[in-house]
Amino acid sequence: MAAVVEVEVGGGAAGERELEEVDMSDLSPEEQWRVEHARMHAKHRGHEAMHAEMVLILIATLVVAQLLLVQWKQRHPRSYNMVTLFQMWVVPLYFTVKLHWWRFLVIWILFSAVTAFVTFRATRKPLVQTTPRLVYKWFLLIYKISYATGIVGYMAVMFTLFGLNLLFKIKPEDAMDFGISLLFYGLYYGVLERDFAEMCADYMASTIGFYSESGMPTKHLSDSVCAVCGQQIFVDVSEEGIIENTYRLSCNHVFHEFCIRGWCIVGKKQTCPYCKEKVDLKRMFSNPWERPHVMYGQLLDWLRYLVAWQPVIIGVVQGINYILGLE
Repeated sequence: MAAVVEVEVGGGAAGERELEEVDMSDLSPEEQWRVEHARMHAKHRGHEAMHAEMVLILIATLVVAQLLLVQWKQRHPRSYNMVTLFQMWVVPLYFTVKLHWWRFLVIWILFSAVTAFVTFRATRKPLVQTTPRLVYKWFLLIYKISYATGIVGYMAVMFTLFGLNLLFKIKPEDAMDFGISLLFYGLYYGVLERDFAEMCADYMASTIGFYSESGMPTKHLSDSVCAVCGQQIFVDVSEEGIIENTYRLSCNHVFHEFCIRGWCIVGKKQTCPYCKEKVDLKRMFSNPWERPHVMYGQLLDWLRYLVAWQPVIIGVVQGINYILGLE
Protein backbone atom coordinates (compact mmCIF):
# COMPACT_ATOMS: atom_id res chain seq x y z
CA MET A 1 0.00 0.00 0.00
CA ALA A 2 2.92 2.32 0.72
CA ALA A 3 4.19 1.87 -2.84
CA VAL A 4 0.83 2.90 -4.15
CA VAL A 5 0.81 6.05 -2.04
CA GLU A 6 4.28 6.99 -3.24
CA VAL A 7 3.23 6.53 -6.85
CA GLU A 8 0.12 8.63 -6.37
CA VAL A 9 2.03 11.61 -5.05
CA GLY A 10 4.59 11.47 -7.84
CA GLY A 11 4.26 14.15 -10.54
CA GLY A 12 5.34 14.78 -14.11
CA ALA A 13 6.75 12.22 -16.53
CA ALA A 14 8.52 10.34 -13.72
CA GLY A 15 5.23 9.90 -11.86
CA GLU A 16 3.52 8.60 -14.99
CA ARG A 17 6.33 6.07 -15.56
CA GLU A 18 6.04 4.87 -11.97
CA LEU A 19 2.28 4.41 -12.38
CA GLU A 20 2.76 2.37 -15.55
CA GLU A 21 5.32 0.12 -13.81
CA VAL A 22 3.01 -0.81 -10.91
CA ASP A 23 2.19 -4.54 -10.87
CA MET A 24 -1.63 -4.63 -10.66
CA SER A 25 -1.77 -8.39 -9.99
CA ASP A 26 -0.42 -7.97 -6.44
CA LEU A 27 -2.96 -5.27 -5.47
CA SER A 28 -6.38 -5.55 -3.94
CA PRO A 29 -9.41 -4.30 -5.93
CA GLU A 30 -9.45 -1.07 -3.91
CA GLU A 31 -5.75 -0.48 -4.53
CA GLN A 32 -6.17 -1.23 -8.26
CA TRP A 33 -8.93 1.39 -8.41
CA ARG A 34 -6.66 3.95 -6.76
CA VAL A 35 -3.85 3.26 -9.23
CA GLU A 36 -6.24 3.59 -12.20
CA HIS A 37 -7.56 6.84 -10.69
CA ALA A 38 -4.01 8.17 -10.31
CA ARG A 39 -3.19 7.18 -13.90
CA MET A 40 -6.19 9.09 -15.17
CA HIS A 41 -5.17 12.24 -13.28
CA ALA A 42 -1.59 11.95 -14.52
CA LYS A 43 -2.75 11.52 -18.11
CA HIS A 44 -5.00 14.60 -18.04
CA ARG A 45 -2.68 16.87 -16.03
CA GLY A 46 -2.07 20.19 -17.81
CA HIS A 47 -5.08 19.87 -20.17
CA GLU A 48 -7.38 22.24 -18.29
CA ALA A 49 -8.01 24.53 -21.30
CA MET A 50 -8.94 21.56 -23.49
CA HIS A 51 -11.28 20.22 -20.82
CA ALA A 52 -13.03 23.59 -20.57
CA GLU A 53 -13.53 23.58 -24.34
CA MET A 54 -15.01 20.07 -24.18
CA VAL A 55 -17.43 21.17 -21.45
CA LEU A 56 -18.59 24.12 -23.56
CA ILE A 57 -19.17 21.78 -26.52
CA LEU A 58 -21.21 19.47 -24.31
CA ILE A 59 -23.40 22.29 -22.97
CA ALA A 60 -23.95 23.80 -26.44
CA THR A 61 -24.85 20.40 -27.90
CA LEU A 62 -27.33 19.70 -25.08
CA VAL A 63 -29.07 23.06 -25.61
CA VAL A 64 -29.28 22.69 -29.40
CA ALA A 65 -30.44 19.07 -29.16
CA GLN A 66 -33.14 20.00 -26.65
CA LEU A 67 -34.46 22.77 -28.92
CA LEU A 68 -34.51 20.45 -31.94
CA LEU A 69 -36.27 17.68 -30.04
CA VAL A 70 -38.93 20.07 -28.71
CA GLN A 71 -39.61 21.42 -32.21
CA TRP A 72 -39.75 17.90 -33.64
CA LYS A 73 -42.17 16.77 -30.95
CA GLN A 74 -44.46 19.77 -31.52
CA ARG A 75 -44.47 19.61 -35.33
CA HIS A 76 -44.37 15.83 -35.92
CA PRO A 77 -45.40 14.09 -32.67
CA ARG A 78 -46.16 10.73 -34.30
CA SER A 79 -42.72 10.28 -35.89
CA TYR A 80 -41.06 11.64 -32.74
CA ASN A 81 -42.84 9.08 -30.54
CA MET A 82 -42.06 6.20 -32.88
CA VAL A 83 -38.34 7.07 -33.13
CA THR A 84 -38.13 7.63 -29.36
CA LEU A 85 -39.79 4.26 -28.73
CA PHE A 86 -37.32 2.56 -31.08
CA GLN A 87 -34.43 4.30 -29.31
CA MET A 88 -35.77 3.24 -25.93
CA TRP A 89 -36.02 -0.34 -27.09
CA VAL A 90 -32.69 -0.72 -28.92
CA VAL A 91 -30.10 1.53 -27.21
CA PRO A 92 -29.98 -0.44 -23.90
CA LEU A 93 -29.67 -3.65 -25.93
CA TYR A 94 -26.40 -2.40 -27.44
CA PHE A 95 -24.87 -1.69 -24.01
CA THR A 96 -26.24 -4.97 -22.66
CA VAL A 97 -24.43 -7.04 -25.29
CA LYS A 98 -21.30 -4.90 -25.10
CA LEU A 99 -21.05 -5.13 -21.28
CA HIS A 100 -22.29 -8.75 -21.03
CA TRP A 101 -25.34 -8.01 -18.87
CA TRP A 102 -26.94 -11.36 -19.60
CA ARG A 103 -29.60 -11.15 -16.90
CA PHE A 104 -30.93 -7.92 -18.37
CA LEU A 105 -30.79 -9.46 -21.85
CA VAL A 106 -32.94 -12.44 -20.80
CA ILE A 107 -35.55 -10.18 -19.21
CA TRP A 108 -35.47 -7.88 -22.26
CA ILE A 109 -36.08 -10.81 -24.62
CA LEU A 110 -39.02 -12.11 -22.55
CA PHE A 111 -40.59 -8.65 -22.29
CA SER A 112 -40.07 -7.99 -26.00
CA ALA A 113 -41.61 -11.33 -27.02
CA VAL A 114 -44.80 -10.88 -24.99
CA THR A 115 -45.10 -7.18 -25.86
CA ALA A 116 -44.64 -7.95 -29.56
CA PHE A 117 -47.49 -10.48 -29.37
CA VAL A 118 -49.75 -8.03 -27.51
CA THR A 119 -48.91 -5.22 -29.95
CA PHE A 120 -49.62 -7.52 -32.88
CA ARG A 121 -53.06 -8.34 -31.43
CA ALA A 122 -53.78 -4.64 -30.81
CA THR A 123 -53.02 -3.63 -34.42
CA ARG A 124 -55.15 -6.29 -36.13
CA LYS A 125 -58.30 -5.40 -38.05
CA PRO A 126 -60.98 -6.35 -37.26
CA LEU A 127 -60.17 -6.16 -33.56
CA VAL A 128 -60.99 -9.22 -31.46
CA GLN A 129 -63.37 -8.34 -28.62
CA THR A 130 -61.04 -9.65 -25.90
CA THR A 131 -57.96 -7.80 -27.19
CA PRO A 132 -58.43 -4.42 -25.41
CA ARG A 133 -58.70 -6.11 -22.02
CA LEU A 134 -55.68 -8.30 -22.80
CA VAL A 135 -53.61 -5.27 -23.80
CA TYR A 136 -54.50 -3.18 -20.77
CA LYS A 137 -54.06 -6.09 -18.36
CA TRP A 138 -50.56 -6.83 -19.68
CA PHE A 139 -49.33 -3.26 -19.63
CA LEU A 140 -50.98 -2.54 -16.28
CA LEU A 141 -49.22 -5.62 -14.85
CA ILE A 142 -45.85 -4.42 -16.14
CA TYR A 143 -46.62 -0.92 -14.86
CA LYS A 144 -47.31 -2.22 -11.33
CA ILE A 145 -44.24 -4.49 -11.36
CA SER A 146 -42.00 -1.65 -12.54
CA TYR A 147 -43.50 0.66 -9.91
CA ALA A 148 -42.84 -1.84 -7.10
CA THR A 149 -39.34 -2.64 -8.41
CA GLY A 150 -38.44 1.04 -8.59
CA ILE A 151 -39.66 1.66 -5.04
CA VAL A 152 -37.67 -1.30 -3.66
CA GLY A 153 -34.57 -0.15 -5.53
CA TYR A 154 -34.94 3.41 -4.22
CA MET A 155 -35.35 2.13 -0.65
CA ALA A 156 -32.25 -0.08 -1.01
CA VAL A 157 -30.22 2.92 -2.19
CA MET A 158 -31.44 5.08 0.70
CA PHE A 159 -30.79 2.31 3.26
CA THR A 160 -27.23 2.02 1.94
CA LEU A 161 -26.67 5.80 2.13
CA PHE A 162 -27.82 5.74 5.78
CA GLY A 163 -25.63 2.71 6.55
CA LEU A 164 -28.51 0.39 7.40
CA ASN A 165 -27.01 -2.33 5.18
CA LEU A 166 -24.41 -2.91 7.90
CA LEU A 167 -27.15 -4.28 10.16
CA PHE A 168 -27.49 -7.19 7.74
CA LYS A 169 -23.70 -7.48 7.20
CA ILE A 170 -24.02 -6.51 3.52
CA LYS A 171 -21.15 -4.69 1.86
CA PRO A 172 -22.01 -1.10 0.81
CA GLU A 173 -20.99 -1.70 -2.82
CA ASP A 174 -23.17 -4.84 -3.03
CA ALA A 175 -26.18 -3.10 -1.48
CA MET A 176 -25.78 -0.05 -3.74
CA ASP A 177 -25.42 -2.22 -6.86
CA PHE A 178 -28.58 -4.10 -5.90
CA GLY A 179 -30.56 -0.89 -5.34
CA ILE A 180 -29.38 0.84 -8.50
CA SER A 181 -30.06 -2.27 -10.58
CA LEU A 182 -33.65 -2.54 -9.31
CA LEU A 183 -34.17 1.20 -9.80
CA PHE A 184 -32.94 0.96 -13.39
CA TYR A 185 -35.12 -2.07 -14.15
CA GLY A 186 -38.20 -0.38 -12.74
CA LEU A 187 -37.71 2.93 -14.52
CA TYR A 188 -36.63 1.48 -17.86
CA TYR A 189 -39.47 -1.01 -18.25
CA GLY A 190 -41.91 1.50 -16.79
CA VAL A 191 -41.04 3.99 -19.54
CA LEU A 192 -41.01 1.33 -22.27
CA GLU A 193 -44.39 -0.20 -21.41
CA ARG A 194 -46.10 3.20 -21.29
CA ASP A 195 -44.88 4.05 -24.79
CA PHE A 196 -46.04 0.71 -26.18
CA ALA A 197 -49.35 1.06 -24.31
CA GLU A 198 -49.96 4.52 -25.76
CA MET A 199 -49.36 3.24 -29.29
CA CYS A 200 -51.66 0.24 -28.76
CA ALA A 201 -54.36 2.43 -27.18
CA ASP A 202 -54.43 4.69 -30.26
CA TYR A 203 -54.66 1.75 -32.65
CA MET A 204 -57.38 -0.06 -30.72
CA ALA A 205 -59.55 2.99 -30.04
CA SER A 206 -59.33 4.08 -33.67
CA THR A 207 -60.21 0.57 -34.86
CA ILE A 208 -63.21 0.32 -32.54
CA GLY A 209 -64.40 3.63 -34.00
CA PHE A 210 -65.38 5.58 -30.90
CA TYR A 211 -62.10 7.50 -30.89
CA SER A 212 -60.30 9.50 -33.55
CA GLU A 213 -56.97 11.23 -32.94
CA SER A 214 -58.10 14.11 -35.13
CA GLY A 215 -61.69 14.78 -36.17
CA MET A 216 -65.00 13.15 -35.22
CA PRO A 217 -65.43 9.49 -34.21
CA THR A 218 -66.77 7.14 -36.88
CA LYS A 219 -69.36 5.57 -34.56
CA HIS A 220 -72.08 6.92 -32.29
CA LEU A 221 -71.57 5.95 -28.64
CA SER A 222 -74.58 4.62 -26.72
CA ASP A 223 -74.91 4.92 -22.95
CA SER A 224 -74.37 1.19 -22.41
CA VAL A 225 -71.10 0.79 -24.37
CA CYS A 226 -67.53 1.51 -23.22
CA ALA A 227 -65.70 3.64 -25.79
CA VAL A 228 -62.32 2.19 -24.81
CA CYS A 229 -63.01 -1.51 -25.38
CA GLY A 230 -66.33 -1.33 -27.28
CA GLN A 231 -67.98 -3.84 -24.91
CA GLN A 232 -71.31 -3.65 -23.13
CA ILE A 233 -71.55 -2.03 -19.69
CA PHE A 234 -73.71 -4.11 -17.35
CA VAL A 235 -73.10 -2.37 -14.00
CA ASP A 236 -74.84 0.94 -13.37
CA VAL A 237 -72.75 3.90 -12.21
CA SER A 238 -74.59 3.97 -8.87
CA GLU A 239 -74.08 0.23 -8.25
CA GLU A 240 -71.13 -1.58 -6.70
CA GLY A 241 -69.65 -4.10 -9.17
CA ILE A 242 -68.33 -7.51 -8.16
CA ILE A 243 -65.24 -7.37 -10.41
CA GLU A 244 -65.13 -3.70 -11.41
CA ASN A 245 -67.29 -0.60 -11.21
CA THR A 246 -68.58 1.69 -13.93
CA TYR A 247 -67.10 5.18 -14.05
CA ARG A 248 -68.75 8.33 -15.41
CA LEU A 249 -66.60 11.26 -16.53
CA SER A 250 -67.60 14.91 -16.17
CA CYS A 251 -68.78 14.80 -19.82
CA ASN A 252 -71.33 12.10 -18.75
CA HIS A 253 -69.75 9.35 -20.86
CA VAL A 254 -69.44 6.05 -18.97
CA PHE A 255 -66.66 3.45 -19.09
CA HIS A 256 -65.48 0.28 -17.41
CA GLU A 257 -63.35 1.34 -14.45
CA PHE A 258 -60.32 -0.71 -15.54
CA CYS A 259 -60.62 0.58 -19.12
CA ILE A 260 -60.66 4.27 -18.24
CA ARG A 261 -57.91 3.83 -15.67
CA GLY A 262 -55.78 2.00 -18.20
CA TRP A 263 -56.54 4.68 -20.79
CA CYS A 264 -55.46 7.49 -18.45
CA ILE A 265 -52.58 5.95 -16.48
CA VAL A 266 -51.10 3.32 -18.78
CA GLY A 267 -52.10 4.83 -22.12
CA LYS A 268 -51.11 8.36 -21.00
CA LYS A 269 -54.38 9.88 -22.19
CA GLN A 270 -55.99 12.72 -20.23
CA THR A 271 -59.08 13.27 -22.38
CA CYS A 272 -62.37 11.42 -22.85
CA PRO A 273 -61.87 8.70 -25.52
CA TYR A 274 -65.07 9.83 -27.25
CA CYS A 275 -65.49 13.60 -26.98
CA LYS A 276 -61.91 14.53 -25.94
CA GLU A 277 -63.00 16.54 -22.90
CA LYS A 278 -60.28 16.98 -20.30
CA VAL A 279 -60.24 14.25 -17.63
CA ASP A 280 -59.95 15.42 -14.02
CA LEU A 281 -57.36 12.96 -12.69
CA LYS A 282 -57.65 14.27 -9.13
CA ARG A 283 -61.37 13.49 -9.14
CA MET A 284 -60.82 10.09 -10.72
CA PHE A 285 -58.16 9.09 -8.20
CA SER A 286 -59.69 10.48 -5.04
CA ASN A 287 -57.94 7.82 -2.96
CA PRO A 288 -54.60 9.35 -1.83
CA TRP A 289 -52.89 5.94 -2.16
CA GLU A 290 -53.63 5.92 -5.90
CA ARG A 291 -52.28 9.37 -6.71
CA PRO A 292 -48.59 8.31 -6.53
CA HIS A 293 -49.27 6.19 -9.63
CA VAL A 294 -50.08 9.39 -11.54
CA MET A 295 -46.93 11.11 -10.28
CA TYR A 296 -44.88 8.01 -11.11
CA GLY A 297 -46.22 8.11 -14.65
CA GLN A 298 -45.15 11.75 -14.99
CA LEU A 299 -41.68 10.84 -13.71
CA LEU A 300 -41.42 8.11 -16.36
CA ASP A 301 -42.31 10.61 -19.09
CA TRP A 302 -39.45 12.85 -17.95
CA LEU A 303 -36.95 9.96 -17.81
CA ARG A 304 -37.72 8.94 -21.39
CA TYR A 305 -35.48 11.75 -22.64
CA LEU A 306 -32.54 10.55 -20.53
CA VAL A 307 -32.81 6.92 -21.66
CA ALA A 308 -33.64 7.45 -25.35
CA TRP A 309 -31.75 10.56 -26.39
CA GLN A 310 -28.95 11.11 -23.88
CA PRO A 311 -26.71 8.33 -25.33
CA VAL A 312 -27.25 9.75 -28.83
CA ILE A 313 -26.33 13.28 -27.70
CA ILE A 314 -23.22 12.02 -25.88
CA GLY A 315 -22.24 10.16 -29.06
CA VAL A 316 -22.60 13.37 -31.08
CA VAL A 317 -20.44 15.23 -28.53
CA GLN A 318 -17.73 12.56 -28.75
CA GLY A 319 -17.85 12.80 -32.54
CA ILE A 320 -17.37 16.57 -32.41
CA ASN A 321 -14.47 16.19 -29.96
CA TYR A 322 -12.85 13.59 -32.24
CA ILE A 323 -13.16 15.83 -35.31
CA LEU A 324 -11.63 18.77 -33.41
CA GLY A 325 -8.82 16.57 -32.08
CA LEU A 326 -9.94 16.81 -28.43
CA GLU A 327 -9.35 13.78 -26.21
